[in-house]
Amino acid sequence: MQAIDNVNLPQTRPVLSRLRDYALVGSRAFAQRAIIYTVAIGLAGYYYDLYVALFFFAAIGICEVYDILVLRSILRNTRSKTLKIRKSLFHIYMTTALSATTISLFCIAIAIQQGVGNSHFLPLFLLISASIFAAMNNHQFLYVLGFRLAIYIGAILYIPIRDVVIARPSLDSEIWLNLFTALFVLGFVLELARTFIKGYSALMKNRLALQIEAKNALAASEAKTRFLSTVSHELRTPLTSIRGALDLINAGSAGEVPDKMSRLLDIATRNAHRLGELVGDLLLLQSADVGKFSLDLGNVDLAEVVNTAAHSFQPYASRFGVAVKIDVKTENPIVRGDRKRLDQVVVNLLSNAAKFSQAGGTISVGLGRDGENLVISVADQGIGIPEGSESVIFEEFGQLDSSDQRKFQGTGLGLSISKRIVDAHSGSIAYTSKLGYGTTFNVSLKAADAADGTKPQSYSDAA
Repeated sequence: MQAIDNVNLPQTRPVLSRLRDYALVGSRAFAQRAIIYTVAIGLAGYYYDLYVALFFFAAIGICEVYDILVLRSILRNTRSKTLKIRKSLFHIYMTTALSATTISLFCIAIAIQQGVGNSHFLPLFLLISASIFAAMNNHQFLYVLGFRLAIYIGAILYIPIRDVVIARPSLDSEIWLNLFTALFVLGFVLELARTFIKGYSALMKNRLALQIEAKNALAASEAKTRFLSTVSHELRTPLTSIRGALDLINAGSAGEVPDKMSRLLDIATRNAHRLGELVGDLLLLQSADVGKFSLDLGNVDLAEVVNTAAHSFQPYASRFGVAVKIDVKTENPIVRGDRKRLDQVVVNLLSNAAKFSQAGGTISVGLGRDGENLVISVADQGIGIPEGSESVIFEEFGQLDSSDQRKFQGTGLGLSISKRIVDAHSGSIAYTSKLGYGTTFNVSLKAADAADGTKPQSYSDAA
C-alpha cells in the first residue's frame, strides 16, 4: 500500500500522469464552471425562490473552493515530487461527491418548485450539461467519472420518475414522455463518456509508448557515447606507438630502409596517420555529445587560414588529379574563433571536394564578405548531391551511398564535425549543388569588426 505513494516507482507514473492531466483540465475549466453556475443560480433566484438559490450558491461555492485547492495541491506536489497519490485520490472522490450531490440537489429543488407536470427544462438541462461537462473533463479516472455520472443520472431520473409517481398519469401523458426523453438523452451521455474514455486511454498508451521510446533512445545515445569514448581511448595508445615506430623507421633510426620496404612502410605510415585522425574525430564527437566541446578562442585571420589550408592541401589534391584555385577577396577578414578548428573545417571541405571530383577538375576556394559575415566557399566540379539529402549530408557517419561497394570511401564524419565546429562558432554551413555539375559549400561566420560595431565593407564572394 505504501508503494502507490512513491512517485519514483515506474508503476506510479501512469497514475501521476493522469492526476496531472485531471488537475490541469479542472483548473482550466474553473472559470467556465463559475460562469455557468452563477448564471444558472441567478435564473433560479429570479424565477423561483431567491433564498433557496442563495443557499445553493454558497454551497456550490464552497465545493468549488475545495475543488480548486485540491487541484492546485496536486499540480504543486507533482512538480516537487512530494505528491501523496492515495491522499490525492481520496480528496478527488470527496470533492466529486460533494459537488455532484450539491448540483443535483439544486436541480431537484428547482424541479420541486416548478411543480408536477412541468417539462422541467431548466433543471434537466443543467444536469445533462453537467454530465456532458464531466464526460469531457473527468475521463482521466474511470471510477471518478462513473461516480459523478451516477449521481447526475440518479437526479435526472428522479425528477421525471417523481412526477410519474405523484401524478400517476396515463401512458399518453407528456409526463411519461419527459421520462422517456430523459432515458434517451442518458444513452447519449453514456456513449459520449465512453468515447472520451476510449480516446484518453489511447492517448495514454501512445504517451507511454513515446516515453519508452525516448528512454530507449537516451540509453542508446549514452551507450554510443560510452562506446566511442572507450574505443577511441583504447585505440589512441597503441596507435601512438605504431605511428612513432613507423616514423622512426622511415627516418632511418633503425638503419637504412630497403627500397622494397619503403613503399609498404609509406602505405602503413599513411594509413596509421589516417586512423589516428579518425580516432581524433571520434573523440571530438564524443566530447560534443557530452557537452564538453571546447574552443580556444582568439582573433583569427580567415584569409591566412584559407591560404594555409589550401596550399598544404595541394599535394593531397594532386593524388586525385585535381587542382586547387584560391581566391581571397576581402579586407580585415578577422573572426573570433578557434584557429585549429576552423582550419579543420576548411581541410574537411577540401578533402570532401577532392574525393568527389573527377580527375582534371578544379576546386575553387574563396573567402568573401556578405554584410556582417565572412563567407568561406569551397566549390568542386564533381558529381553533385541529390536533392533532399540535407539530413544525410551532415549526419554522423552519413553516406549517400552506404553500400560496401560504394565508389567513394570515407567515414562520413568530416561534414558532421565541420557543422559542429561551425555551430559552436555561432556560424552556419550550407551547400548548393547540381547533379553532374558540382557542389559549393559555404561557411558563414560573423566578422570581428561587425561584432565590435564597425561598419563592414562589402566585397563580392568567391564562388
